[in-house]
Amino acid sequence: MVLRRVAACLAGRAGRRSDRRRDRHRLLRRRHPAGRGARRADRSRRRGRAVAAERGHRLLQRPALRVLILGGTSEARELAHIASGERGFEIVSSLAGRVRAPLLPEGEVRIGGFGGAEGLRAWLEANDVALMVDATHPFAAGISANAAAAARASGVPLVHLRRPRWVEHPGDRWVRVSDLPAAARETAALGERVFLTIGRQGVDAFAGLDRQWFLIRAIDPPEGALPPRHELILARGPFALEDESRLLAEHRIDVLVTKDSGGDQTEAKLAAARAAGIPVVVVDRPPLPEGAQIVESAAQALDWLRETRIRHE
Repeated sequence: MVLRRVAACLAGRAGRRSDRRRDRHRLLRRRHPAGRGARRADRSRRRGRAVAAERGHRLLQRPALRVLILGGTSEARELAHIASGERGFEIVSSLAGRVRAPLLPEGEVRIGGFGGAEGLRAWLEANDVALMVDATHPFAAGISANAAAAARASGVPLVHLRRPRWVEHPGDRWVRVSDLPAAARETAALGERVFLTIGRQGVDAFAGLDRQWFLIRAIDPPEGALPPRHELILARGPFALEDESRLLAEHRIDVLVTKDSGGDQTEAKLAAARAAGIPVVVVDRPPLPEGAQIVESAAQALDWLRETRIRHE
């Protein structure tokens, strides 16, 4: 009898403790009505982090796309610099090798021609190139045409990076022509002391002008015949406005001849000619291949690489 009362007493105490625990749990649930939602949200965040980590792992494991930059310009060097720091690209820059001491871009560099459009196509395929950027000089029409033909034959996406043309301002005395022979004809009628800034190629178009005196500026010595009366300056831009104005005055220049290369590296000569009232013969750019896709800056070219990479994947 005594044992039964003791057992009943113990059972009652255990029941009361269980009731207190249930009440305490109910109170906690009432105090934190969002507890279940918070736990679900935490589980969802953990799953999201796991998925993102898996995606990042797959991106790290994915091989980089090989990009060929046909270069030789400041825009090509800028693109090589910013794209080399971009995960997912392997940059190769190609220089024609026509300048004796070229400014080399960041990353892998090859120097020399490809052997025409067919040679370039074969090189693209042999070197597993996935994307190509033609960032050559606006007057390098031959390589641009070869790049377009090679891209079509190989299926490699291509974009042409071309800096904007120069813009005529009030006070300018520009005479636009289509090519260098036309520039020579206009020059003969405009002045007698000529500042010729077309680079080292094409100077022979002015070789027959024996009445004019020429100040010729180029990075390397020009190819072919030269005008009989001339002085040669070897220099690389950028050039300051003060220096250009002084050059025009010291040499008594009365006509300037330039290609419409664009960019700010050599634009100061145009401002100097404007200030001096000197006429400028401007040779228009050759057209790009039909259907060419064009961007105007290294940043835009990098955006194109990123977008094309996404489609490629």
